[in-house]
Amino acid sequence: MKSPCLSICPLASGSRGNSVFVSGGTTSILVDAGFSGVELERRMRAKALSPDNLSAVVVTHEHTDHIQAAGILSRRYNIPLYLNLKTHLAAEAKLGKVDQVNLFACGTRFEIGELTINPFSISHDAADPLGMTVEHGSAKLGIATDLGIATNLVRQHLRGCNLLYVEANHDPHLLNIGPYPWYLKQRVKSRRGHLSNQEAAALVCDVRTPALAHVILAHLSEQNNCPEKALQVMTEALDSPHIGVEVARPDLPGALIDL
Repeated sequence: MKSPCLSICPLASGSRGNSVFVSGGTTSILVDAGFSGVELERRMRAKALSPDNLSAVVVTHEHTDHIQAAGILSRRYNIPLYLNLKTHLAAEAKLGKVDQVNLFACGTRFEIGELTINPFSISHDAADPLGMTVEHGSAKLGIATDLGIATNLVRQHLRGCNLLYVEANHDPHLLNIGPYPWYLKQRVKSRRGHLSNQEAAALVCDVRTPALAHVILAHLSEQNNCPEKALQVMTEALDSPHIGVEVARPDLPGALIDL
């Protein structure tokens, strides 16, 4: 049987913590590490994965739900961190002492082992937030969470992916009637906030090509969304039995998907 070019496993996604395991060839990375080191280790073990085999942790931005365990993992397992300069400066106090920091710039490809990472700027209320594509062999994975608007740059980078890991943060009606204070509702809906289910579906439909086989909906709000609504909006928009759609959960790691 042919070995997969890329494998991906959501370890957690939501306001309480975010982390995605990505592997290709002999190289495995985490994209973000936004919960405790103990919890991250537990979730990796549940999927027969080990932090000992990680080549890097790549950080998208400095919010705690994306970096909580990044410094801990780096020290405990001697894993290098990859992040851009503004994120590093903004995250330094939360990360603690880290000996292996590799800085990169959005718009400039770089390699981690056998993986090619292409980071791109997104719109969110952080110092220099980013999405990315990860490529190995013939497979291309796109990751874009925590973005208030899907710009042309985002669409350009995500087009042609085999799997899209994208934010579907809120249902507009649930957000409007929900418990958030007004200022927070306005932040979520802003150009530097989060995508709704409908905005996520519009983005995926716009960038889809015949290569697209999987969509994982990420960063769902537990107060302002529910998996059933997010799945319904995306599956109805795609209208294709050939594209698998699932939700990354906050409480359990997801399935390991091979591309």
